[in-house]
Amino acid sequence: MLKHEKKAFWKFFITYFGSVALLILASGFFYFQEQKKTLIEKEHFSMIEFIRQVKMKQNPKNNQDIKYEMADIEAGSFNMNNFDIQDTHFAKYMPYNWEGKFILVKKDKTHYHEVLFSLKIYIIIIQILLLVIFATLSYILSIRALKPMREAIVKLDNFSKDLIHDLNTPVTSILLNIKLLEKQTGFESNKPLMRIKHNVEDISALHNNLSFLLEEKNISREKENIYDIVQDVIQTYERIYPTIDFECKDFELYVNVNHKAFKQVLINLLSNACKYNRKNGFVKVYVQDKKLFIEDNGIGIKSPDAIFQRSYKEHIHGTGIGLDIVKRLCDAMNIEIEVVSKLNRGSKFILKFE
Repeated sequence: MLKHEKKAFWKFFITYFGSVALLILASGFFYFQEQKKTLIEKEHFSMIEFIRQVKMKQNPKNNQDIKYEMADIEAGSFNMNNFDIQDTHFAKYMPYNWEGKFILVKKDKTHYHEVLFSLKIYIIIIQILLLVIFATLSYILSIRALKPMREAIVKLDNFSKDLIHDLNTPVTSILLNIKLLEKQTGFESNKPLMRIKHNVEDISALHNNLSFLLEEKNISREKENIYDIVQDVIQTYERIYPTIDFECKDFELYVNVNHKAFKQVLINLLSNACKYNRKNGFVKVYVQDKKLFIEDNGIGIKSPDAIFQRSYKEHIHGTGIGLDIVKRLCDAMNIEIEVVSKLNRGSKFILKFE
């Protein structure tokens, strides 16, 4: 399951299951309160029945929880519905005879607490069973809800792959012809041709980035020394930007990466470091504490917090998708990426490995 699919799955699951779980818990609480009220009413009625049997000179059923005594109570304070709930017992009194005698009955709450505890356990078990059932149902429904989205994504991926594959041939052909034209005198002074060159380079970079974007779900990692990948990319850009001073000391850093994906990350970062650098500027690549630093003294970034957003760009050239893909590829390889930048002083990208 891809990252965006997991996000959609958990949103649906939490929304559906959360609402059902809230309903189940609320229903259990109100059911418990209603049963508790009914249980107290039964206790009250049992004490009234006990008093009736005593007054009728009947032998009340043997009940060790109930005790009674005769008491003198002012008649003016008598209330037929009196029923006192104490911490350890229930209490109720009723007139015993016409001479003003009252019978005071007390019933121990031990049995009441036992029944109440059993009721709690019963409700909790039922709620747990219901939660398990609806959690399973929510999981099944969430998986089924993802199916149409997954089918649409597969169709879109297939269409995109075909489109990118078909673009490869004309883009490569244009690049080769541009290289042939560069050998002719006056090429750099021909502004239309230079604009064509820049636009074709942007299209080529976009083509490469989109190709990796479609392979995001198939990224597998293995441990290797990233110094070899760094050197390979730097050597390429040393030929393209001969006026920039590249500095990269030997180092060993074995981490789990996907070779192609990590190389594309470096291509995008070093390309920007060179493209937006100054004449005779520098690009430094070094390692500290299992972190890879890519530093330049170029024009800097206006909004470092926004550069990883899709389609965000600060310059006319480019598509704004390069750093978004860098972020997505880093996330796929569990690499944390940060940027520190100051205008007209340069930028520093930091890659933190596991």
